[in-house]
Amino acid sequence: MTNTSLNLLTQKCKEHPDYQRYAELFGQLDSSAPPRIEFVHRATPRNFQQTKKLGIFSGSFNPLTLAHTKMVEDTIAKYQLDELLLLLAKANVDKPVFGLPLAARLLTLKKYAENRSRISVGASSHGRYIDKITALKTLFSPDTEFNFIVGYDTLVRIFDAKYYTDFHVELQALFASARIIVANRAEAGIKTIENFMAQPEICRYVSYVSCILLPDVYAYMSSTEVRDLLEHGETVEHLIPPSTLAIFDEGLSKM
Repeated sequence: MTNTSLNLLTQKCKEHPDYQRYAELFGQLDSSAPPRIEFVHRATPRNFQQTKKLGIFSGSFNPLTLAHTKMVEDTIAKYQLDELLLLLAKANVDKPVFGLPLAARLLTLKKYAENRSRISVGASSHGRYIDKITALKTLFSPDTEFNFIVGYDTLVRIFDAKYYTDFHVELQALFASARIIVANRAEAGIKTIENFMAQPEICRYVSYVSCILLPDVYAYMSSTEVRDLLEHGETVEHLIPPSTLAIFDEGLSKM
């Protein structure tokens, strides 16, 4: 089978009543304007000005996998986060849009979050972390502690000088407001993370980086694997959350 299965999943999202609204939202977000984040779902209603520890999991979610949700659940528990924001950027620093449309990905995030008390979902106009911080500061109280949740591959990109005009000035601005919580990925375990952060050019930032250890079954799981299986018409129930299957069940039943 070719990519028919992925197309069926995309079509199921497009049939959802929220899809068009999310597509229009991405159309309104302007990566050439000041950074902006728009919520499409907020955690269980309460006084959000009291959010002290915010986790921000910003990824491509193409699609959302059980590895993503494991990172969410374990990080909330280990670091006692008051709220966790799943964030999908219109402009990614190094990944073009392919696979599921952005509106479909946002829909899967919202469906996962809607029955969980601490999880919010939003869309971002910008891809760089320093720009996301600028937007987040307009939405949360000044004493909020921002914690970006990333995989090892994203950690490497955060410390890649090619994404900065002035490497250390911009990194210092980022870490003046945020910390990084990094999860192991595939062969890159905690020791790999520690060795990476020990490099002379970036070791000064090691105190801003914490780790979370995923079991191997999750560390080796990826969105690429899900897309490859879908393109061959194979089952993905063991890789994506039930909330996504609930959207796609009609499409999956035709495979």
